[in-house]
Amino acid sequence: MKDIAVIGAGSWGTALAKLLADNGHKVTVYSAISSEIDMLTEYHEQKEKLPGVILPDDMCFTSDLQEAMKDKEILVLAVPSPFTRVTAKNMSSYAKKGQLIVSVAKGIEDESFCTLSQIIKDEIEGSRVVVLCGPTHAEEVGKGVPTAIVAGSENNEDALLVQDIFMNTYFRVYTSDDPYGMELGGALKNVIALAAGIADGLGYGDNTKAALITRGIHEIARLGVACGGKRETFEGLTGIGDLIVTCASMHSRNRRAGILIGQGKSADEAMEEVKQVVEGVYSAKAAMHLSAKHGVDMPIVQEVNRVLFENKKPADALVDLMTRGRKSEV
Repeated sequence: MKDIAVIGAGSWGTALAKLLADNGHKVTVYSAISSEIDMLTEYHEQKEKLPGVILPDDMCFTSDLQEAMKDKEILVLAVPSPFTRVTAKNMSSYAKKGQLIVSVAKGIEDESFCTLSQIIKDEIEGSRVVVLCGPTHAEEVGKGVPTAIVAGSENNEDALLVQDIFMNTYFRVYTSDDPYGMELGGALKNVIALAAGIADGLGYGDNTKAALITRGIHEIARLGVACGGKRETFEGLTGIGDLIVTCASMHSRNRRAGILIGQGKSADEAMEEVKQVVEGVYSAKAAMHLSAKHGVDMPIVQEVNRVLFENKKPADALVDLMTRGRKSEV
């Protein structure tokens, strides 16, 4: 049994806290939002973001970060990506030397273009970071739906440890030595999922969705390899697997936001209606920066940026994608 703190009490943090408790670990859940801790303490349920998933009676909840982190063997950092840096900075005062941190959010920082594991290592000196990501909706993991995911680290022993801690009969964990590629795939797929949702909002069909998914993974893989990731990473769970589930499911906040944008709402209005952080909006600009830096053509990502930030009409963006110059598929 491990003594583990989950930092962040949103849907994904709550689902993983439940899973870790199912695996016999002692779990403490932290949130900076006192009303979330009050709700979890009273009901043992994240009623707003993960209704119906009941947490064990012996699980601890706190809004005191120092208390949450004290003597913990493992920290699971589950705050949305825009809050990763400030949270990691706050954690740095209480983290022990060589602290093992499992990063489970997805995104690229808007201004620095760092991945989340890079941010954590920047802010928490000497920390050992394992990336945990894949095609995983919190709503299904919380209910024990069979799921596969990947634990990635340049240190194989750390990846194996995280694999052992999280793996059970409904949650299969693979390992990878390409955490950077995993993070790029996990962040960039959210941008493509916005495009898929926009197509849905415009009333297009399965043909359009299949084209966006297939050409989208080409864009992600080209950029990922140019940035130093391994091509096979983008062919696996954290690449095409994550992209499929995010583009196809109504659990996906990025797809849902895209649908609203396709129906005529602005990005801000869509995020307000979804009521959760839409990671793809934050990763879209970073994706364009990286594509320009590495000379990688990313037409879908480019059009998403124009819709989000240049007030381009979604229907015009789709037409421009369809009428680009002739290309070979490979």
